[in-house]
Amino acid sequence: MTIAQSLLAEFETQAAITRRFLERLPEDKLTWKPHEKSMSAGQLAYHLAFVPGGVIRFVQKNPAQAPDFANFPQPASRQEILKTLDDSVATVRDLLPKLDDARMKETWRMFAKEREVLAQPRAEFLRDVMFSHWYQHRGQFSVYLRLLNVAVPASWGPSADEPPIFVQKSQSAAAV
Repeated sequence: MTIAQSLLAEFETQAAITRRFLERLPEDKLTWKPHEKSMSAGQLAYHLAFVPGGVIRFVQKNPAQAPDFANFPQPASRQEILKTLDDSVATVRDLLPKLDDARMKETWRMFAKEREVLAQPRAEFLRDVMFSHWYQHRGQFSVYLRLLNVAVPASWGPSADEPPIFVQKSQSAAAV
């Protein structure tokens, strides 16, 4: 199995879980913030939807210029967020398999103007940002859902509201 195939397998599982989180954002809470310094719920949801596709497009260039990390759009609807996720998933499915192991192991570099700010294997950057960063923000989003009194989906294990997904699947299979 190539590095890209391994990452894609994990991505497919996690994209479906992330969708379950985003689908639960109440339409009337897109601009809600838990704190004045926080992103709005809609901005954080949009960021979750955008990250995988944005990151995989970003690593196509080597070197790449650091993006504006403070620009988080405010979506107008949950449907806009889910469409962004669908586009993001399609982008990952298209571009990730095209990265062979040599490109994955290549030192990938990011610059802020002329100053190098990051140099690491492309696969490591993808692991750190396309996955770890994504999971960190999904955890943050779960707190938003809890504060909004919305049932938090299970991810790897149970949430306070749901058993793990594998248990849910076995329960629905037994009910049939």
